[in-house]
Amino acid sequence: MTLPKMNRVLLKLSGEVLMGDQQFGIDPAFVLELAKEVKAAKDTGLEICLVIGGGNIFRGMAGAAQGMDRAQADYMGMLATVMNALAMQSALEQLGVQTRVQSAVQMDQVCEPVIRRRAERHLEKGRIVIFAAGVGAPYFTTDSGAALRAAEMNCDALLKGTSVDGVYDSDPKKNKDAKRYETVSYGKVLADDLKVMDASAVALCRDNDIPIVVFSIREKGNVAKVLSGKGVQTVVTDHTA
Repeated sequence: MTLPKMNRVLLKLSGEVLMGDQQFGIDPAFVLELAKEVKAAKDTGLEICLVIGGGNIFRGMAGAAQGMDRAQADYMGMLATVMNALAMQSALEQLGVQTRVQSAVQMDQVCEPVIRRRAERHLEKGRIVIFAAGVGAPYFTTDSGAALRAAEMNCDALLKGTSVDGVYDSDPKKNKDAKRYETVSYGKVLADDLKVMDASAVALCRDNDIPIVVFSIREKGNVAKVLSGKGVQTVVTDHTA
């Protein structure tokens, strides 16, 4: 499926991608490589919003599973996403790309609060805006945060960069015969629990008619390829014709 021309996109990256080949934390060299990918996409003329997960540092649901209070664990996860956002901001600015971080949990010493009109202005001035701390409330994932910001900022698509090259009918890491979809509807993703994003994020994209493009972020140059329609990807949309 060829995507329509896009002017503004939201790129969602999992926190685990920032680890590179490490088992934990942030690999600055790998973050810089990711920043080059984002810069290459921006250089095509796109306005770019970014949301980065926090799973490389702390995952709220994992903490809750080990006995922590779920809300407290989720707040810790939000702080992890701010750390990742600041790391990506640093890498992008090393490449000469002006970047602003806006956090849903207010921390004025290190970043701006989320203010939609200010974010709009940053994008108009050619800056990249990184939205951190999810939706600012527990019990919501950064997928939901990404879908919310994509809707709020009137993005033409939500691009989800993961460690696999699209959406499969089963886990390709466990089933070598798993089938990859070129396109798939929001309804099928929800009905078959295809694990693209959490259900609330998929539903929010469906309700606002925002295509979700799932692709591998680990392949060099893939962001620009996907945006040009040449990369391997799965498009989640109801316009599957």
